[in-house]
Amino acid sequence: MREIFRKLQEAMKAGNDCILVTIIASTGSVPRGSGARMLVTKDGRVAGTIGGGAVEYESIRLAGELLASKKNFVKHYRLDTNDTEDIGMICGGDVDVYFRLLRAEDEKLRALTDRVMELFKTRGSAWLVTQIAEEDGIFTVFTENGLLCDEELPEEVMLEKSRPALVACKEGQFYVERLLHAGKVYIFGGGHVAQQLVPVLDKCDFSCIVVEDRPDFADPGLFQNLAETRCIPCDQLHTLVPAVTEEDYVCIMTRGHSHDHEAVYEMLKTPARYIGLIGSRKKIAACRERLKKDGYTDREIDRITAPIGLEIGSETPEEIAVSIAAQLIGIRSGKITG
Repeated sequence: MREIFRKLQEAMKAGNDCILVTIIASTGSVPRGSGARMLVTKDGRVAGTIGGGAVEYESIRLAGELLASKKNFVKHYRLDTNDTEDIGMICGGDVDVYFRLLRAEDEKLRALTDRVMELFKTRGSAWLVTQIAEEDGIFTVFTENGLLCDEELPEEVMLEKSRPALVACKEGQFYVERLLHAGKVYIFGGGHVAQQLVPVLDKCDFSCIVVEDRPDFADPGLFQNLAETRCIPCDQLHTLVPAVTEEDYVCIMTRGHSHDHEAVYEMLKTPARYIGLIGSRKKIAACRERLKKDGYTDREIDRITAPIGLEIGSETPEEIAVSIAAQLIGIRSGKITG
Protein backbone atom coordinates (compact mmCIF):
# COMPACT_ATOMS: atom_id res chain seq x y z
CA MET A 1 0.00 0.00 0.00
CA ARG A 2 2.89 2.36 0.58
CA GLU A 3 3.84 2.13 -3.10
CA ILE A 4 0.24 2.76 -4.13
CA PHE A 5 0.06 5.91 -2.01
CA ARG A 6 3.48 7.03 -3.20
CA LYS A 7 2.39 6.72 -6.82
CA LEU A 8 -0.92 8.41 -6.00
CA GLN A 9 0.95 11.32 -4.46
CA GLU A 10 3.17 11.61 -7.55
CA ALA A 11 0.19 11.47 -9.92
CA MET A 12 -1.74 14.14 -8.04
CA LYS A 13 1.26 16.46 -8.00
CA ALA A 14 1.48 15.98 -11.77
CA GLY A 15 -2.21 16.82 -12.10
CA ASN A 16 -3.27 13.30 -13.13
CA ASP A 17 -6.45 11.61 -11.94
CA CYS A 18 -6.22 7.98 -10.80
CA ILE A 19 -8.49 4.98 -10.42
CA LEU A 20 -7.96 2.86 -7.31
CA VAL A 21 -9.06 -0.67 -8.21
CA THR A 22 -9.99 -2.87 -5.23
CA ILE A 23 -11.30 -6.41 -4.91
CA ILE A 24 -14.01 -5.86 -2.30
CA ALA A 25 -15.42 -9.41 -2.28
CA SER A 26 -14.35 -12.82 -3.55
CA THR A 27 -15.49 -16.42 -3.36
CA GLY A 28 -14.05 -19.68 -4.60
CA SER A 29 -10.74 -20.02 -6.40
CA VAL A 30 -9.43 -16.62 -7.53
CA PRO A 31 -5.92 -15.24 -8.19
CA ARG A 32 -6.24 -12.59 -5.45
CA GLY A 33 -8.88 -12.21 -2.79
CA SER A 34 -10.55 -9.34 -0.97
CA GLY A 35 -8.18 -6.49 -0.25
CA ALA A 36 -6.06 -6.74 -3.40
CA ARG A 37 -5.56 -3.29 -4.92
CA MET A 38 -3.90 -1.58 -7.83
CA LEU A 39 -3.61 2.03 -8.97
CA VAL A 40 -4.27 2.96 -12.59
CA THR A 41 -3.48 6.25 -14.33
CA LYS A 42 -3.69 7.33 -17.96
CA ASP A 43 -0.41 5.43 -18.38
CA GLY A 44 -1.95 2.15 -17.15
CA ARG A 45 -1.23 0.24 -13.94
CA VAL A 46 1.43 2.05 -11.94
CA ALA A 47 1.33 0.19 -8.60
CA GLY A 48 -0.19 -2.86 -6.94
CA THR A 49 -1.91 -5.86 -8.48
CA ILE A 50 -5.24 -7.64 -8.25
CA GLY A 51 -3.73 -10.94 -9.36
CA GLY A 52 -2.69 -10.51 -12.96
CA GLY A 53 -4.33 -12.45 -15.75
CA ALA A 54 -7.55 -11.59 -17.53
CA VAL A 55 -9.31 -9.96 -14.56
CA GLU A 56 -6.46 -7.50 -14.10
CA TYR A 57 -6.20 -6.88 -17.85
CA GLU A 58 -9.92 -6.19 -18.16
CA SER A 59 -9.89 -4.04 -15.03
CA ILE A 60 -7.06 -1.89 -16.36
CA ARG A 61 -8.98 -1.41 -19.59
CA LEU A 62 -12.17 -0.50 -17.72
CA ALA A 63 -10.25 1.84 -15.40
CA GLY A 64 -9.01 3.70 -18.46
CA GLU A 65 -12.60 4.21 -19.60
CA LEU A 66 -13.65 5.39 -16.14
CA LEU A 67 -10.79 7.90 -16.05
CA ALA A 68 -12.20 9.40 -19.23
CA SER A 69 -15.80 9.45 -17.97
CA LYS A 70 -14.73 10.36 -14.40
CA LYS A 71 -16.93 7.75 -12.76
CA ASN A 72 -16.84 5.15 -10.00
CA PHE A 73 -18.04 1.64 -10.80
CA VAL A 74 -18.50 -1.86 -9.35
CA LYS A 75 -17.81 -4.78 -11.69
CA HIS A 76 -18.61 -8.45 -11.00
CA TYR A 77 -16.41 -11.09 -12.61
CA ARG A 78 -17.51 -14.72 -12.65
CA LEU A 79 -14.55 -16.97 -13.39
CA ASP A 80 -16.00 -20.21 -14.65
CA THR A 81 -16.03 -22.22 -17.87
CA ASN A 82 -19.10 -20.36 -19.13
CA ASP A 83 -17.07 -17.16 -19.15
CA THR A 84 -13.93 -18.56 -20.73
CA GLU A 85 -14.54 -16.81 -24.02
CA ASP A 86 -15.15 -13.50 -22.23
CA ILE A 87 -12.06 -13.17 -20.06
CA GLY A 88 -10.18 -16.43 -20.54
CA MET A 89 -10.19 -17.71 -16.95
CA ILE A 90 -11.66 -20.90 -15.50
CA CYS A 91 -10.69 -20.57 -11.83
CA GLY A 92 -14.21 -21.25 -10.62
CA GLY A 93 -14.58 -18.22 -8.35
CA ASP A 94 -16.21 -14.80 -8.28
CA VAL A 95 -14.81 -11.36 -7.58
CA ASP A 96 -16.39 -7.95 -7.10
CA VAL A 97 -14.10 -5.11 -8.10
CA TYR A 98 -14.64 -1.49 -7.08
CA PHE A 99 -13.22 1.27 -9.25
CA ARG A 100 -12.76 4.50 -7.30
CA LEU A 101 -11.93 7.76 -9.07
CA LEU A 102 -9.34 9.84 -7.21
CA ARG A 103 -9.26 13.39 -8.55
CA ALA A 104 -5.99 15.30 -8.75
CA GLU A 105 -7.68 18.59 -7.83
CA ASP A 106 -9.20 17.19 -4.62
CA GLU A 107 -7.38 19.20 -1.93
CA LYS A 108 -8.73 17.03 0.89
CA LEU A 109 -7.38 13.92 -0.85
CA ARG A 110 -4.02 15.61 -1.36
CA ALA A 111 -3.82 16.37 2.37
CA LEU A 112 -4.83 12.83 3.25
CA THR A 113 -2.20 11.35 0.94
CA ASP A 114 0.52 13.52 2.46
CA ARG A 115 -0.49 12.47 5.97
CA VAL A 116 -0.59 8.79 5.01
CA MET A 117 2.96 9.01 3.64
CA GLU A 118 4.04 10.45 6.98
CA LEU A 119 2.28 7.56 8.73
CA PHE A 120 4.41 5.09 6.80
CA LYS A 121 7.47 6.71 8.35
CA THR A 122 6.21 6.80 11.92
CA ARG A 123 4.24 3.51 11.79
CA GLY A 124 1.30 2.64 14.04
CA SER A 125 -1.99 0.92 13.25
CA ALA A 126 -4.15 2.52 10.56
CA TRP A 127 -7.16 1.52 8.48
CA LEU A 128 -8.26 2.68 5.02
CA VAL A 129 -11.98 3.26 4.51
CA THR A 130 -13.62 3.52 1.10
CA GLN A 131 -17.32 4.20 0.70
CA ILE A 132 -18.78 2.13 -2.13
CA ALA A 133 -20.64 4.82 -4.00
CA GLU A 134 -21.38 5.97 -7.53
CA GLU A 135 -20.44 9.50 -6.55
CA ASP A 136 -17.24 10.41 -4.71
CA GLY A 137 -18.27 9.23 -1.23
CA ILE A 138 -15.88 8.94 1.70
CA PHE A 139 -12.23 7.96 1.22
CA THR A 140 -10.28 8.32 4.43
CA VAL A 141 -7.97 6.76 7.00
CA PHE A 142 -8.41 6.28 10.72
CA THR A 143 -5.90 5.31 13.40
CA GLU A 144 -6.17 4.38 17.07
CA ASN A 145 -6.22 8.12 17.72
CA GLY A 146 -9.06 8.89 15.32
CA LEU A 147 -9.50 10.09 11.74
CA LEU A 148 -6.67 11.68 9.79
CA CYS A 149 -8.97 14.16 8.10
CA ASP A 150 -12.13 16.00 9.00
CA GLU A 151 -14.66 13.25 8.22
CA GLU A 152 -17.36 11.44 10.13
CA LEU A 153 -17.66 7.67 9.99
CA PRO A 154 -20.38 5.38 11.32
CA GLU A 155 -19.44 3.57 14.53
CA GLU A 156 -19.83 0.20 12.81
CA VAL A 157 -17.06 1.17 10.39
CA MET A 158 -14.68 2.38 13.11
CA LEU A 159 -15.09 -0.91 14.99
CA GLU A 160 -14.12 -3.11 12.01
CA LYS A 161 -10.39 -3.65 12.47
CA SER A 162 -9.67 -7.35 12.15
CA ARG A 163 -9.73 -8.04 8.40
CA PRO A 164 -10.68 -6.56 5.02
CA ALA A 165 -14.46 -6.30 5.21
CA LEU A 166 -17.53 -4.76 3.65
CA VAL A 167 -19.54 -2.99 6.32
CA ALA A 168 -23.20 -2.22 5.59
CA CYS A 169 -25.01 0.41 7.65
CA LYS A 170 -27.71 3.00 7.17
CA GLU A 171 -25.15 5.46 5.76
CA GLY A 172 -24.22 2.99 2.99
CA GLN A 173 -21.55 0.37 2.27
CA PHE A 174 -17.97 0.89 3.37
CA TYR A 175 -14.90 -1.19 2.61
CA VAL A 176 -12.46 -1.30 5.54
CA GLU A 177 -8.92 -2.61 5.23
CA ARG A 178 -5.87 -2.40 7.49
CA LEU A 179 -3.44 0.04 5.93
CA LEU A 180 -0.64 -0.18 8.49
CA HIS A 181 0.29 -2.63 11.22
CA ALA A 182 1.78 -1.32 14.43
CA GLY A 183 4.97 -2.93 15.55
CA LYS A 184 8.60 -2.88 14.54
CA VAL A 185 11.11 -5.63 13.82
CA TYR A 186 14.20 -5.36 16.00
CA ILE A 187 17.04 -7.16 14.21
CA PHE A 188 20.04 -7.83 16.42
CA GLY A 189 23.10 -8.09 14.21
CA GLY A 190 23.81 -6.27 10.96
CA GLY A 191 25.52 -9.08 9.06
CA HIS A 192 24.73 -10.84 5.79
CA VAL A 193 21.32 -12.25 6.75
CA ALA A 194 20.14 -8.94 8.20
CA GLN A 195 21.23 -7.11 5.06
CA GLN A 196 19.06 -9.46 2.99
CA LEU A 197 16.20 -9.53 5.49
CA VAL A 198 15.59 -5.79 5.78
CA PRO A 199 14.59 -5.15 2.12
CA VAL A 200 12.35 -8.25 2.07
CA LEU A 201 10.53 -7.15 5.22
CA ASP A 202 10.31 -3.58 3.97
CA LYS A 203 8.44 -4.73 0.85
CA CYS A 204 6.01 -6.55 3.15
CA ASP A 205 5.33 -3.37 5.18
CA PHE A 206 7.42 -4.22 8.23
CA SER A 207 9.44 -1.40 9.79
CA CYS A 208 12.95 -2.54 10.77
CA ILE A 209 15.47 -1.40 13.35
CA VAL A 210 18.93 -2.96 13.20
CA VAL A 211 20.77 -3.10 16.53
CA GLU A 212 24.56 -3.50 16.40
CA ASP A 213 27.54 -2.89 18.67
CA ARG A 214 29.91 -2.45 15.71
CA PRO A 215 29.70 0.99 14.04
CA ASP A 216 30.65 -0.43 10.63
CA PHE A 217 27.69 -2.81 10.72
CA ALA A 218 25.31 -0.17 12.05
CA ASP A 219 25.83 1.87 8.89
CA PRO A 220 22.37 2.63 7.38
CA GLY A 221 24.00 2.46 3.96
CA LEU A 222 24.21 -1.34 4.31
CA PHE A 223 20.43 -1.65 4.30
CA GLN A 224 17.72 -0.73 1.83
CA ASN A 225 14.76 1.34 3.09
CA LEU A 226 15.73 0.84 6.72
CA ALA A 227 13.79 2.68 9.40
CA GLU A 228 16.89 3.14 11.55
CA THR A 229 20.02 1.60 13.03
CA ARG A 230 21.16 1.78 16.62
CA CYS A 231 24.75 1.23 17.68
CA ILE A 232 24.49 -0.10 21.23
CA PRO A 233 27.15 -2.01 23.21
CA CYS A 234 26.05 -5.48 24.31
CA ASP A 235 26.12 -4.53 27.96
CA GLN A 236 23.67 -1.70 27.25
CA LEU A 237 20.95 -3.73 25.51
CA HIS A 238 18.78 -3.44 28.60
CA THR A 239 18.10 0.15 27.55
CA LEU A 240 15.95 -1.20 24.70
CA VAL A 241 13.66 -3.26 26.93
CA PRO A 242 11.15 -0.48 27.74
CA ALA A 243 10.73 0.36 24.04
CA VAL A 244 9.74 -3.13 22.86
CA THR A 245 5.97 -3.66 22.88
CA GLU A 246 3.61 -6.61 22.43
CA GLU A 247 3.25 -5.54 18.77
CA ASP A 248 6.97 -5.88 18.05
CA TYR A 249 9.09 -8.69 16.61
CA VAL A 250 12.65 -9.61 17.55
CA CYS A 251 15.11 -11.40 15.24
CA ILE A 252 18.43 -12.30 16.84
CA MET A 253 21.30 -13.02 14.46
CA THR A 254 24.47 -11.52 15.90
CA ARG A 255 28.03 -12.57 15.11
CA GLY A 256 28.47 -14.92 18.06
CA HIS A 257 26.87 -17.05 20.78
CA SER A 258 27.69 -14.67 23.60
CA HIS A 259 26.19 -11.70 21.76
CA ASP A 260 23.09 -13.76 20.92
CA HIS A 261 22.74 -14.65 24.57
CA GLU A 262 22.89 -11.02 25.68
CA ALA A 263 20.13 -10.13 23.22
CA VAL A 264 17.92 -13.10 24.13
CA TYR A 265 18.41 -12.49 27.84
CA GLU A 266 17.18 -8.92 27.55
CA MET A 267 14.41 -9.50 25.00
CA LEU A 268 12.79 -12.20 27.14
CA LYS A 269 12.05 -9.38 29.59
CA THR A 270 9.84 -7.73 26.96
CA PRO A 271 6.28 -8.60 25.83
CA ALA A 272 7.48 -8.94 22.21
CA ARG A 273 5.06 -10.82 19.97
CA TYR A 274 7.88 -12.90 18.48
CA ILE A 275 11.46 -13.68 19.44
CA GLY A 276 13.42 -15.62 16.83
CA LEU A 277 16.97 -16.93 17.21
CA ILE A 278 19.20 -17.99 14.33
CA GLY A 279 21.57 -20.93 14.67
CA SER A 280 22.01 -24.68 14.81
CA ARG A 281 20.04 -26.88 17.19
CA LYS A 282 23.24 -27.53 19.17
CA LYS A 283 23.76 -23.81 19.65
CA ILE A 284 20.13 -23.34 20.61
CA ALA A 285 20.31 -26.16 23.17
CA ALA A 286 23.34 -24.50 24.74
CA CYS A 287 21.49 -21.17 24.79
CA ARG A 288 18.55 -22.78 26.62
CA GLU A 289 20.82 -24.23 29.28
CA ARG A 290 22.52 -20.91 29.86
CA LEU A 291 19.17 -19.11 30.13
CA LYS A 292 18.05 -21.64 32.75
CA LYS A 293 21.17 -20.90 34.77
CA ASP A 294 20.25 -17.21 34.46
CA GLY A 295 16.91 -17.97 36.12
CA TYR A 296 14.53 -18.27 33.18
CA THR A 297 11.93 -21.05 33.30
CA ASP A 298 11.23 -23.51 30.49
CA ARG A 299 7.94 -21.74 29.83
CA GLU A 300 9.68 -18.40 29.44
CA ILE A 301 12.38 -19.89 27.22
CA ASP A 302 9.74 -21.56 25.05
CA ARG A 303 8.79 -18.09 23.81
CA ILE A 304 11.88 -18.27 21.61
CA THR A 305 11.37 -19.52 18.05
CA ALA A 306 14.51 -21.43 17.19
CA PRO A 307 15.80 -22.11 14.67
CA ILE A 308 14.37 -18.90 13.26
CA GLY A 309 12.27 -18.98 10.08
CA LEU A 310 10.16 -21.60 8.35
CA GLU A 311 11.66 -24.98 7.49
CA ILE A 312 12.14 -24.63 3.74
CA GLY A 313 15.68 -25.96 3.45
CA SER A 314 17.17 -22.47 3.33
CA GLU A 315 20.96 -22.16 3.35
CA THR A 316 22.06 -18.87 1.81
CA PRO A 317 21.46 -15.48 3.49
CA GLU A 318 18.88 -14.69 0.82
CA GLU A 319 16.99 -17.95 1.42
CA ILE A 320 17.12 -17.56 5.19
CA ALA A 321 15.75 -14.03 4.85
CA VAL A 322 12.81 -15.36 2.84
CA SER A 323 12.09 -18.05 5.47
CA ILE A 324 12.11 -15.47 8.29
CA ALA A 325 9.94 -13.00 6.38
CA ALA A 326 7.43 -15.75 5.61
CA GLN A 327 7.24 -16.67 9.28
CA LEU A 328 6.67 -13.08 10.36
CA ILE A 329 3.96 -12.62 7.74
CA GLY A 330 2.25 -15.76 9.04
CA ILE A 331 2.41 -14.54 12.64
CA ARG A 332 1.14 -11.08 11.70
CA SER A 333 -1.80 -12.57 9.80
CA GLY A 334 -2.60 -15.04 12.57
CA LYS A 335 -1.98 -18.06 10.34
CA ILE A 336 1.05 -19.03 12.43
CA THR A 337 1.23 -18.90 16.22
CA GLY A 338 4.43 -17.57 17.71
